[in-house]
Amino acid sequence: MRMDGSYHNADINVYDDILQEHSSHCLDFYCSSIYTTGRGRRVYTRPDHGVPFLSNSDMTTQDPLMSCNYMSRKYGYDEPSLLKGGMILTGRVGAIGQTAFVPKYWEKHSMMGSDNIIRIVVNEQYKNGFIYAYLASKYGNLSFWKHATGGVQPFITDKMVAELPIPDMSVAFQQEVDDLIQESARLREEATDALDKAVSYFNQEYPIKDRTSVCYTKKLKSLGLGFAAYNNNIEVDDFIAQYDSHSLKITDITTSVFAPPLFKHIYLSQDNGYPFMTGSELTKFNMRYYRWLSPRGVKNIKDYVVKKGTLLLYKSGTTDGGILGNVFIADKKLDGCCLSDHVIRIVFNDDKMAYWAFAFLRSNGAIKMLQRLATGTMIPFITPERVSNMLIPAPDSNYEEIVELVSKYIDLNSKSKFLEIEAIEKVESEIESWTK
Repeated sequence: MRMDGSYHNADINVYDDILQEHSSHCLDFYCSSIYTTGRGRRVYTRPDHGVPFLSNSDMTTQDPLMSCNYMSRKYGYDEPSLLKGGMILTGRVGAIGQTAFVPKYWEKHSMMGSDNIIRIVVNEQYKNGFIYAYLASKYGNLSFWKHATGGVQPFITDKMVAELPIPDMSVAFQQEVDDLIQESARLREEATDALDKAVSYFNQEYPIKDRTSVCYTKKLKSLGLGFAAYNNNIEVDDFIAQYDSHSLKITDITTSVFAPPLFKHIYLSQDNGYPFMTGSELTKFNMRYYRWLSPRGVKNIKDYVVKKGTLLLYKSGTTDGGILGNVFIADKKLDGCCLSDHVIRIVFNDDKMAYWAFAFLRSNGAIKMLQRLATGTMIPFITPERVSNMLIPAPDSNYEEIVELVSKYIDLNSKSKFLEIEAIEKVESEIESWTK
């Protein structure tokens, strides 16, 4: 009765044949509940007046707090929508197959999730880490699409998810995979704590005042990069004034700040090219390479290969949210990877200064300062030239502590990613071994 191609995908049909030769149980067998919340009242507000409210795209990012909206504690808070540590989340509409494992620190931040997120709560006697690793694998992804329906906007219901087959594997194997996922979640939380501590120093030392509800005027000669409101944000004027007397210009402490020109994308197998990642994939926690870029399509491709310690800035988006102005730092996972031309590379003279700048550029005031650099009408974007002329605070007595915290974050966050990928690949390898 189905005419859509995803239902008849050759890979999932081959996998179904494999499953029929091995015992399995429906996901519902392992769970105490699989559910979505009703669509409640949404009243968004400032972070200090609300709690993080995650969409199905936010849940898979490295740091949801950087891109999510905040729900009013007074008018929109809904306890059933809260996300609990150990939950498995998957998208209900559009983001079919995108799956996330909820670390405990999300619960500490009282994070809420939208009604477009399906919550999967595994019974305590079963291994939620193993269940997550399977659902996040390519075989779990195929199963999601097999059960999904809809034309223009694909969707899957909690009842459909409950019917997903989970192959039986040995208790020892499940424990091994679960240990990797649990350790990954622990390291991710420890890494986040380290970065939060580094960023909080700049938030406290150089706070940004909230004047969003106040109309203001500026003299014509004092207008900045254009007549747009976001180019003349007076909050940012006050923010920069706090450290202007002891500041450094980005161009004086970097070897290069650039975004590569548009280039031809020729994708190859793993053995023949450079691993490639788009700007949106850069935001994801579970970074798995799905494509490799051919050197033949890009002149001087080695100039575009990212090195550990490089700051990465997504240059396009909106000035009132999203990832425009959000800064990432290349870790061991991204070392040697090619990125989209939508990502600005900021290469510092030394790693310590890069770590200091990274913590500052993740602060509340610096994000607004970066967004103020945007230009364009339909889709605002930031240019490398404007980033080069930006000022950041000069190192102070807290310099070494900040550097150490960021270094810890990079190391632990990278280890966390590798452990999660290792767990998922173990599940995939085990299933593939059944065909040999």
